[in-house]
Amino acid sequence: MLVAHNSYQQAGGEDAAFAADGAILRQHGHEVIEYREDNREVDRIGRATLAARTIWSRASVRRLGEVLRRARPDVAHFHNTFLLISPSAYYACRDAGVPVVQTLHNYRLLCPGSNFYRDGHVCEACLGRRAPYLGAVHGCYRGSRAQSGVVAAMLAVHRWLGTWQDRVDRYIVLTQFARRKFIAGGLPPHKIAIRPNFVHPDPGPGEHRGGYALYVGRLSPDKGIATLLEAWRRLADPPPLKVVGSGPLDPLMADLPRGVEWLGYQPKPRVLALMQEAAFLVFPSELYEGFPMTIAEAFATGLPVLASGHGAMHEIVADGRTGRHVAPGDAEHLASVVAWAARHPAALREMGKRARAEFEARYTSERSYEALVRIYDEAIAARR
Repeated sequence: MLVAHNSYQQAGGEDAAFAADGAILRQHGHEVIEYREDNREVDRIGRATLAARTIWSRASVRRLGEVLRRARPDVAHFHNTFLLISPSAYYACRDAGVPVVQTLHNYRLLCPGSNFYRDGHVCEACLGRRAPYLGAVHGCYRGSRAQSGVVAAMLAVHRWLGTWQDRVDRYIVLTQFARRKFIAGGLPPHKIAIRPNFVHPDPGPGEHRGGYALYVGRLSPDKGIATLLEAWRRLADPPPLKVVGSGPLDPLMADLPRGVEWLGYQPKPRVLALMQEAAFLVFPSELYEGFPMTIAEAFATGLPVLASGHGAMHEIVADGRTGRHVAPGDAEHLASVVAWAARHPAALREMGKRARAEFEARYTSERSYEALVRIYDEAIAARR
């Protein structure tokens, strides 16, 4: 298998997913060849050259073509091609007769900003447009109209070429919600398979005797951290809340509501240990999200989740079974659901048991490996 990825300047969930897929393939005896580009190199590239490479990278076509001719893999699996690999990589695979699988971790193919979020709210203005020019008008990529224009041009050019329809044999999305969005955006339904993220190794269920709520994530406006803190201010008798993470809203941590403790960044083993003792996780994201690893990890430890009831969270967290839904951006509603959770520890324990059962049924590495190989087989059969 050739597993390819364009690393981000700041490592995140997609980088981890790329590494995890390579690891489970090797564990099951497959030969894995990695092809990588790194966006930390963009500062060394002129703007005009970078714009051209984002749309069509001759360098990646040449280098990837050499790897494909030498290794002759059965399938090429891409996690991210943005910025430096570019969708031109699919054409190198087609020339080499190698089937292509593309995991869609975000909504970049439909939205220049990649997350359907603008000016503090969900935005689907570019969904279904052949030329997503509104993303450039609003500067949805990094707040820059020029850079957003390049992303919009890349999307428009490859829609015109038929790249997304014809040069990818199978797409992997993380949820049914995402599948519906990509179908609405024009991808062929028969090419889109669902394969959720997975947790490996299994941390095991915890005792959950800590009596505290837990937030784990980036401290940024789109993650709902301001809403979370406001909800705690509105509670007459708030349960203890531990906040793990950092980001642009770190200054908010200087004036915390009663009962809130900021732990800053914590390594993964410490986060999992906190999950194993927490009473519930709060995930108030205002984004649709892809498939939050934080929720999958919470389920693995038997931790119920109070999550925004839209996008991926609406699908992953079953309201009243593995957690509760809250209205995105609504501090009053979040406060009322937190108050309910604090009054119903027995119900939370039952939700936690069902969350653990959901993990065992859907989010283990073994389940994920089985799904991945099935998708590879479909891609190979489709190319033949």
